[in-house]
Amino acid sequence: MPIIRDLDQLPETARGGAVAIGNFDGVHLGHVRIIHRLLERARELSGPAIVFTFDPHPVRILRPDQCPPPLTWTERKVELLAQYGVDKIVAYPTDEELLALTAAEFFDRIVRNTLAARAMVEGPNFFFGHDRQGDVQTLRELTDQAGISLDVVEPYLLEGQLVSSSRIRQLIGEGDVAQAARMLSAPYRIRGMVTHGAGRGAKIGFPTANLEAVDTLLPATGVYAGRAWLDEQPCLAAISLGPNPTFGEALLKVEVHLIDRSEVLYGRTLEVEFLQRLRDISAFPNGGALAAQLQQDVAQARAIGSENV
Repeated sequence: MPIIRDLDQLPETARGGAVAIGNFDGVHLGHVRIIHRLLERARELSGPAIVFTFDPHPVRILRPDQCPPPLTWTERKVELLAQYGVDKIVAYPTDEELLALTAAEFFDRIVRNTLAARAMVEGPNFFFGHDRQGDVQTLRELTDQAGISLDVVEPYLLEGQLVSSSRIRQLIGEGDVAQAARMLSAPYRIRGMVTHGAGRGAKIGFPTANLEAVDTLLPATGVYAGRAWLDEQPCLAAISLGPNPTFGEALLKVEVHLIDRSEVLYGRTLEVEFLQRLRDISAFPNGGALAAQLQQDVAQARAIGSENV
């Protein structure tokens, strides 16, 4: 699905429908609940279902020192949203002009004039306008005045626990990618550029793709079962995230061993999903002992990955 970034080039097919505005970071189950309601409202109106999000997150401009790493990059966010049937996605290039708009100005300029919305769907913690001055009550007053329907969707609880981007970020930071995946619409995924490493993995029978320039949150250090995506096709993977103390290296690295694959990937972008944390990073007395442990890791990763096909 093409991403709409220029509102001056907004197609008529993106106007006159149901609109949901937000960051949608991670596209978790709470977001999915909003999307389902959005699609219902769009069908009732015989209009498009539109998601309006921001690129980058407004906090990155307003308080860059307080902005946590995102859970999804924009293209991945669009991919996840599109699979639920959203018709159009606007990823607005966040700038100072947009952030200076009052809540009423934002509503008039974006919701009424540009998108010509006839319905809106939001979560209860929606804020908008300069200094987040507008909340759902403000939005309800504005939509009532404009004759636009507003649905405020209840938050999603999983086993009594609120599903939120901040909670998912905490779980991933702790390495609990399996629990995070239960709250997300898909297993947690990162992307990076494959670069040359020291080549030690290949020498002991476990070649790895070394990822750099990862632009989203990294899980806690450890060894993980996962999947890598090559040409939009998944393959099983064992992932090491952290230093390599066996060889005296303290630098944090992301190393991905593709199970039963042997492609040369240097210079390519590789996307990697985390399914389950297997163990801590440990130092081994020699390369042979490390290879024996890696053999066990790969066997576990293969079994877990096969269960998650």
